[in-house]
Amino acid sequence: MASRIAACADEIERGRRLPEPLVAALHEAGMFRLLLPRALGGAELDPATFVRVTEAIGRVDASTAWVVCQTAGCSMVAAYLSPDVALEIFGGEPGGVLAWGPPTTSRAVAVEGGYRLSGTFNFASGGRHATWLGGLAPIVEAAGGARRHNGAPERRTLLFPAASAAMHDVWHVIGLRGTGSDSFTVADLFVPHEHTVARDDPAERRYQVPLYCFPQGSLYASGFAGVALGLARTMLDDLVALARDKTPRGYSSALRESPVTQSQVAQNDARLSAARVYLLSSLEEIWRAVGRDGTLGLDQRVAIRLAASHALREAREVVDFAYHAAGGTAVFASHAFERRFRDAHTISQQLQGRDDHFETVGKFLLGLDPNTTFL
Repeated sequence: MASRIAACADEIERGRRLPEPLVAALHEAGMFRLLLPRALGGAELDPATFVRVTEAIGRVDASTAWVVCQTAGCSMVAAYLSPDVALEIFGGEPGGVLAWGPPTTSRAVAVEGGYRLSGTFNFASGGRHATWLGGLAPIVEAAGGARRHNGAPERRTLLFPAASAAMHDVWHVIGLRGTGSDSFTVADLFVPHEHTVARDDPAERRYQVPLYCFPQGSLYASGFAGVALGLARTMLDDLVALARDKTPRGYSSALRESPVTQSQVAQNDARLSAARVYLLSSLEEIWRAVGRDGTLGLDQRVAIRLAASHALREAREVVDFAYHAAGGTAVFASHAFERRFRDAHTISQQLQGRDDHFETVGKFLLGLDPNTTFL
């Protein structure tokens, strides 16, 4: 897939979405089914292998890797659906693709047999290639009051055919342009109850295997960290290649002869490799424990969050170093430095790249109650 993705990189950037021939190739390679249950023809990958896949794609094109990661994470919802509904959404050829994003406003009014959903949802990465969309909404009783579940307002994710929504072309951004992370709106759309889930609620999980003990957020954090690690590795490799031949203005020898460059390349190679090993080894250790115990504890979710957040931050720092060290070469669109720089900083701006995740982890490590919303 690497050569096919690389050949499409400029078109992905210009078109602000993945070209249809590439989407077809991704389907053929099973890239939209990485985290789908095997019972539905999916790969049901373990988290560390999933990260290796997003990393490999991220080395070539971050937008493609992002779409693969996002839609794969969405597909985990299949483990919470009845088998016939899961087959309806994800079955057939070439297979269904589900996309969603957080709401600006949304509400789902309970009616006989289901809900009437209205709302606008944003950042729907891969939504232009999706066959189904999803929307998170609070449940409102027909009489007007909020429905409560276990003492808290009930919120469900409602799934519906993509053709039922109006897409809005809003993804005009500096980086990850090819993800097509547009917004969509539905108004008073009926969604049957069986097409809804309480995401990550163990009580609704029907497919009892280790992968689905992991919340979707853990796979998003890890997978997007893989994208960032792959991007940063290619950026560093490109700098090394450039340094062999480039003699910067005012220098008498190639960039690679600079002691400063030599030292910084070594340090950044170490920090990137260390972050990668930390993330993968954490996931592999936790995967073995979940396979043995059948549960994923809060301490393990915190460990994943820390390793993923660390990898995302270290990747961004390596990208910044490589971009700066490349000098004036990096600012030209004819080189990939500037695109990867923009992509890396767009990755770091989204939810999984927030620095306040370290605060959450720190609270847990210090014996305080962390905010578990994004764990």
